[in-house]
Amino acid sequence: MEPSSHERILQAGRDLFSEDGYENTTTSAIARRAGTSESQLIKHFGSKEGLLEGIFDRAWQRMAQGVRHVQEAPMPPLEKLRALTELMIVALESDKQLRTLMLLEGRRIRKHGHMVMMTSGFQQVLKVIDGLLQELQGAGRLRPDLHPQAVRSALVGAFEGLLRDQLLAERASFPASYDGAELRAAFKAVLECFLVEPE
Repeated sequence: MEPSSHERILQAGRDLFSEDGYENTTTSAIARRAGTSESQLIKHFGSKEGLLEGIFDRAWQRMAQGVRHVQEAPMPPLEKLRALTELMIVALESDKQLRTLMLLEGRRIRKHGHMVMMTSGFQQVLKVIDGLLQELQGAGRLRPDLHPQAVRSALVGAFEGLLRDQLLAERASFPASYDGAELRAAFKAVLECFLVEPE
């Protein structure tokens, strides 16, 4: 079955944004790659920024089932947090275009100051992380001198930074020669510095 113009535009946007960058990609180039018109892009997504947000929304929708599975699993909150982290790492390792877009384009402030990455899917993942950290706090496993949301910000920042620098090493000779196992070990060490050993 032939992909719809909506799907073709999504894929063309993914391809071009990850190859050339969001700012360097025009709506006319996306429409040409998709074999459609700019008016169709506007009809489906409203704007180039709306298309980028649509790409992120689609990615979060695909990850939503895995996130729900982690939430519902019969395991302690710390294990759920580790499982959620692994789910995200695997998703970004297996989809290089998505990794490029989320890590290099997702957090940039656009001309009118809107942060595109704050999609509903991303906010849902933050809520899950916040809930797990609150459970850890309630169980006495989180350091009492730290606010759970500050811990979440530090964890998300470390997670994104580790993956982003690894991506930059692949694309631009950035000094970050660690592999996936070393990335995971570093993130585990960051997570553990916020924890209190059970008595």
